[in-house]
Amino acid sequence: MGWLRDTFPELDNDSTELERIRYAWAYILEMIGAGELSWESAVLATLYRRMCGVTRPNKAKIGGCLSLLQSWARFHFPFLRSRVNHPYTFPLITRWNHSTSYVGIPTSLEDIRLLLDQRSEAQFQWIPYEDPAIRAVIPDEFFQSPNIWHVKIPLVNYAIVEIH
Repeated sequence: MGWLRDTFPELDNDSTELERIRYAWAYILEMIGAGELSWESAVLATLYRRMCGVTRPNKAKIGGCLSLLQSWARFHFPFLRSRVNHPYTFPLITRWNHSTSYVGIPTSLEDIRLLLDQRSEAQFQWIPYEDPAIRAVIPDEFFQSPNIWHVKIPLVNYAIVEIH
């Protein structure tokens, strides 16, 4: 962050338009990178809100950080997971960057809802990292403290405020 502040000092009145644009980009990057802000929580809160909205029967699309949702779903819903022969790597989502087979997997939201409704609790994989093949590629520091996986902070959304 210090490099950003040194490279893009405060603007003066005779700054060019290009200098103002670059300063704005640097300022935004500094805001995003600031340690006191939890952007991961903001992404999760937005995704959570979008998921709540898509449960309405008249909805056909979902917004938000869908790559995060896909990653989560691929580990928890084996019956919706694409077939892939590539070994696990870290980060785990990179496994699906290779050729996959979607044969037999529904693509419409209505079909996915029906498939989810027809499943029992036992058909969901609640602890996906128990598989030794998966645990072998996750760095040890992630298993040193169980608290590394948890955070308790207020999630603020423009429509609702919830404590998680």
